[in-house]
Amino acid sequence: MEVKETISQFNIPGQCKKYGLPLWQCPQFLFLIMGATIIVSILVAYIVGERYIEDPQIIVLIVLFVAAILFIMASIIIRSFEKLAEVSKMKTEFVNIVSHQLRSPVSNLKWVIEFLISGKIEKTAEKQQEYLQILKENTEKMEELISDLLIVSRIEQGEFLPKKEKISLDDLIEKAIKEAELFTQASNLKIEFKKNKELLQVNADPFQLKLAIDNLLDNAIRYSKEKGGIEIKLEEKNKTLFFEIRDNGVGIPKEDQKHIFQKFFRSGNALKHKTEGSGLGLYIVKSIIEKSGGKIGFKSQEGQGSTFWFSLPIQ
Repeated sequence: MEVKETISQFNIPGQCKKYGLPLWQCPQFLFLIMGATIIVSILVAYIVGERYIEDPQIIVLIVLFVAAILFIMASIIIRSFEKLAEVSKMKTEFVNIVSHQLRSPVSNLKWVIEFLISGKIEKTAEKQQEYLQILKENTEKMEELISDLLIVSRIEQGEFLPKKEKISLDDLIEKAIKEAELFTQASNLKIEFKKNKELLQVNADPFQLKLAIDNLLDNAIRYSKEKGGIEIKLEEKNKTLFFEIRDNGVGIPKEDQKHIFQKFFRSGNALKHKTEGSGLGLYIVKSIIEKSGGKIGFKSQEGQGSTFWFSLPIQ
């Protein structure tokens, strides 16, 4: 895997295509140009030094100095271009995901509103309730996306800071499971929660930690197979509370796993199975756990399911 990734770095057209940039704006291509410029500059410095300076040691020092300066400049420039390329890529992904996620609920809202205005609606309480339910569900989808975008914005600006207090993690998990009951029943899923009888508390923001648990549980439900099961474990390990959630769902392809906590990233099989999502949930979870002083990780196998975990220090 690592060898393939190393080889792929030398595929300049492929790397440029990944960023969606023309060749002359691509960081990898610019790196080659800078490398050639450095070599030429070193040769010129050596030739000029040999012609006008008699001491060979001074020539070597001049060449090394020029080379060092050029390498530093090249590194700074290339890093800047890579950041710009990543921003450009994320901007495109943002537009694609937001437009895709909003298109469906907006179309449904438009259709229902037009139907209500037309006067063709059957005047029965049951039908009216059905259409109002469609309006409610689609406004909730848009509200959820907007909420995620606002949270990400606050995280990026350093404003999403935890207000820590002593909390029981098992209480938050049980509350999240209770709130997800309708969702799990509709998906024919069973949730099993295993925990030690007496668990110590952690020092964290209850709202943020509940949000992290909700996102992990929501993912597990969305990507699980019908009539499957979700297992949640909570235990003490090495002076930390260790949370683990396992599903038997679609799993994450190996090539996508390194990107899973990135903003707006959605794995190929998630799109293939037409599972809804903004690509922001796991980024938010990772930010919350790390700002709470914890660690997060996962293991997954495509077609076999995924296990996400995080640990928080016991105060």
